[in-house]
Amino acid sequence: MNGTDNQNNSDNRRKIPRPMLYYYGIAILIIILFNWLIVPWFFSMQVQTTTYFEFINSIEAGEVTKVHITDTEINYVRKENGKTCVCKTGIVDNPSLPQMLQEKGIDYGAEIPEKPNMLLSILLTYGVPVLIFFLIGRKINKTMANRMGAAGLNIYGGGSAKVYTPDSDKKSFEDVAGQDEAKESLVEIIDYLNNPKKYEEIGAKCPKGVLLVGPPGTGKTLMAKAVAGEANVPFFSISGSEFVEMFVGRGAARVRELFEQANKKAPCIVFIDEIDTIGKKRDSGFGSHDEREQTLNQLLTEMDGFEGNKGVVILAATNRPNVLDPALLRPGRFDRQVRLELPDLMGREAILEVHLKKIKRKADIDVNLIARMTAGASGAQLANIVNEAALRAVRSGKDRVTTSDLAESVEVIIAGAEKKNAILSKEEKRIVAYHEIGHALVAAKQTGAAPVQKITIVPRTSGALGYTMQVDESEKVLYSKKDAYQRLEVLCGGRAAEEIVFDMITTGASNDIEKATELAKNMVTRYGMSETFGMMALETGGNAYLGEAGHYNCSPETARLVDEEVRDIIAKAYEGAKGILSENRSKMDELAEYLIDKETISGQEFMDILEGRKN
Repeated sequence: MNGTDNQNNSDNRRKIPRPMLYYYGIAILIIILFNWLIVPWFFSMQVQTTTYFEFINSIEAGEVTKVHITDTEINYVRKENGKTCVCKTGIVDNPSLPQMLQEKGIDYGAEIPEKPNMLLSILLTYGVPVLIFFLIGRKINKTMANRMGAAGLNIYGGGSAKVYTPDSDKKSFEDVAGQDEAKESLVEIIDYLNNPKKYEEIGAKCPKGVLLVGPPGTGKTLMAKAVAGEANVPFFSISGSEFVEMFVGRGAARVRELFEQANKKAPCIVFIDEIDTIGKKRDSGFGSHDEREQTLNQLLTEMDGFEGNKGVVILAATNRPNVLDPALLRPGRFDRQVRLELPDLMGREAILEVHLKKIKRKADIDVNLIARMTAGASGAQLANIVNEAALRAVRSGKDRVTTSDLAESVEVIIAGAEKKNAILSKEEKRIVAYHEIGHALVAAKQTGAAPVQKITIVPRTSGALGYTMQVDESEKVLYSKKDAYQRLEVLCGGRAAEEIVFDMITTGASNDIEKATELAKNMVTRYGMSETFGMMALETGGNAYLGEAGHYNCSPETARLVDEEVRDIIAKAYEGAKGILSENRSKMDELAEYLIDKETISGQEFMDILEGRKN
């Protein structure tokens, strides 16, 4: 391992860029060689060398038109067979040559010795090219310096870490809601950065690294900024993908530079987002000289050599902790894992309040209702819902955001905006109405099911021709087998209503079928709710944070039996839904006709008709 590290380090040292003077020297050497070798050779290719005997014969034959005599050679122009060429020959002591040229009428002359201007010659030959290279190099250096200084900390190779000082873009724990447990886990880090001496006195060391784990949109980056803001220290932020380059050694060089700069700014926090980009397990098929592996090795080395009491804390974020290298997760590197889960009901209320402070709103907004409508939503999705509500209020000409704006924004996020130009025929409208009333009626006749909040048959941009919204009165964490089975019956209610009323089935239940199949499959393979297999785990793997499905952990024969039981569970739920609707056929017809007329009804209107309180 040490040999590999030494080799990597030596490779990286060899790739450090050389100064511009190095390239200036190469350019001057090329110019000198060009003037001394290439230029004389080029001109020599244009002049033909002859003997003095040939020169005299050409004069007597009348082929020579011009002669130029120097101290070392004779240059002359000869015409032969209509072609003109320049020739030269050596000097021979021949006093009769001028008389011969005079008699033939040939233009001739001799060179007048003149002291050459060596300084001007050198300047023209070498100075001008060097000046041009100097100006080009200066321009390149200036451009690179501007790019390096624009983003703060330079990481050689083109990427840069963003630096947030305590006075710029400061965040605090007040900006992060719905993650109380994560805050408690990070308070100790903040206290150490503010009061390191009391920890040093007892011999305690600050954790070198903290890994923030959670689904997308739960506020991992925001939490890291809040920690830096609470500790009032500089905050370095860089993405894992910025370390990866196609050129060998660039990523490792960036890691070294990042840690060097962090040491200079200590105490500080270094945040690496999406660390799984460079931190994947090294047995995943990459070669030993792969750029990602070299970058990971350098990161491991830097974190291992980091002094724990220097006041530099490494925070990293990922939503794929299962793919990280074990060496990265061992104590001494990332000592802690802090999980940021999707917020519960109280957490969603707190997050909505944080974002509602930034907009103009009515004082009577029912935040609890919106929080109950958004079960399973992340902090980022809740922020988007609030922003959509503000945009909707502006489009409607309002000066304040209301509860209806927020509720409509939830529906836009879930099902898409209303389609203005979608026109359904009367028959299709009746089918959709009965389909949605089928869902709602089955839910209303169950005990303990979530109450119906809204029913609509207005088409949406997501492709839904209508939908039924149910909202629980309180947050539920555990679901029983009965709850799962009732949910299956509600999903089957739409298709059951179509079959009972129209004696046919349509494509409108495709999304219901998909959800019902997934739920029934999980009941058998994951939740241990199977009558055949009991508490066997038949499906493993997958990433809960990214919604990745697992894979069967059983034989093909067992998988076939699983599929059969899933089919039987759905069939049983379908028959149950048909039974509920058949018993309440008259109410189903009444509710469907009312929905066709109104197109959208509230849960209260639905219950009033169902219980006979509305004529």
